[in-house]
Amino acid sequence: MFQNWVLKGIFGTKKDEVGGKSRQLHNAELNDLSSSSNIIRVIKSRTRWAGHIARMEEGTGVYKVSVGKPVGKRPLGRPRCR
Repeated sequence: MFQNWVLKGIFGTKKDEVGGKSRQLHNAELNDLSSSSNIIRVIKSRTRWAGHIARMEEGTGVYKVSVGKPVGKRPLGRPRCR
């Protein structure tokens, strides 16, 4: 159970062919992906992306989102209609 939870974190979601919506991977799909060498490729690509973000300038939006910490509080209740 813990292993599937970790694999879901590594592989993320999958897009459906029919509707194009994202969905979580089923356990059988996770077992297929983890048995192949795809897991090493996924981890390498994510660490490469993290290194790319770390070298970015501080003013870019991606850097602010990944490194920054949220401040303040969210408003209570239902959002207002626009």
